[in-house]
Amino acid sequence: MQTYPTEINGTTGNQFLFSKTSPSSTLQVSVIVPVRNEAHHLADTLDALRKQYGANNMPLDPACYEVLLLANNCTDSSHEIAIRYQDQYPEFSLHIAQVHLQPAKANIGTVRRLLMDEAYRRLTSSGQPNGIIASTDGDTIVDGQWVHSIMVEIANGNDAVGGRILTHPDRSQVRLYHLRDVMYRTLVAKAEAQFDPSLHDPWPRHFQHFGASIAVTCRMYDRVGRLPEKPFLEDEAFYRALIRMDAKVRKSPLVKVYTSTRTQGRVAVGFSEQLRYWSTMTESNQCQLAQPAEAVITQLRNRQQLRLCWQQRTQSIQLPLLQRIANELLIDFDWLAAEIRQNSFFGSLWEKVEEKMLMGAWATHWQPVLITKAIQDLRAYLAS
Repeated sequence: MQTYPTEINGTTGNQFLFSKTSPSSTLQVSVIVPVRNEAHHLADTLDALRKQYGANNMPLDPACYEVLLLANNCTDSSHEIAIRYQDQYPEFSLHIAQVHLQPAKANIGTVRRLLMDEAYRRLTSSGQPNGIIASTDGDTIVDGQWVHSIMVEIANGNDAVGGRILTHPDRSQVRLYHLRDVMYRTLVAKAEAQFDPSLHDPWPRHFQHFGASIAVTCRMYDRVGRLPEKPFLEDEAFYRALIRMDAKVRKSPLVKVYTSTRTQGRVAVGFSEQLRYWSTMTESNQCQLAQPAEAVITQLRNRQQLRLCWQQRTQSIQLPLLQRIANELLIDFDWLAAEIRQNSFFGSLWEKVEEKMLMGAWATHWQPVLITKAIQDLRAYLAS
């Protein structure tokens, strides 16, 4: 176990968090677990990571994966619990470090980046340039085949894998809001598979790509410039970086975790904040809104058509088709014609298109509707 200096600037320099233990020569997956005051959850989190199974429910070879746990700015017994767990299960490849970050750096973005950088270093130093960095959280329980399922999806040619994040059932009104949100986003994902299909991410799929369950190859992690340095929503920024460079991201229903539904989160923005927002909506009887189904379908159909135009950009662009796309997305044709030639990745082009839509007539033309209506209409579109 190694304790890091109190002053830390977000980079490790020549010092490493887990330098006292060398990675296994058969290491394929390095799992990172940021921990801050998770004493009530941590033993269950570690149990799930230790009890991993492969094909045919046979125990997964413990030498093929490791767990890197970083206790940061803890004021409870999280670090001591991790040390005791390590002593109790010495055959489990669990590596523990502790840091005390200055306030400006004491955030999940810094900690997750430190861990992912360390996982990258350990995997590449052990001769695994295409090894897998897998991320979860200290309040999250991974599925029994979580590591195996990630390995399978990467072996299928994907660069990254977003796992399904599930919560435990309860009868609260907040959970109803959550389930409506999940249903709406799942229907949007199904619409994507139908109207703008992807060979590497076919249906069935889901919509999640967050820090509680995301994995990426070392090669792609390096290519996109590592995890962005953001104090929160670092996982969303990382996903956008992957999409911007046309990485193959599989949102696999086979990769599952179960996470806490606490409303007192460790960050100002995140799932716990969303739960608090829904709780406030419940108390004030506010309605849950979403983008209307027709807007979703219009956007997806035109994204698929724009992708075809972009793929033919070095030959001859079908200007009438591009004009129609610009008209339906309510953006300037000349701007779109110029951008389609200037972007080496479709993901970066579409990101700019979405920004243009949000700042222009699209945002005023398509007003939000009740989420229940959006769900009903999406179901009708998908059934037709």
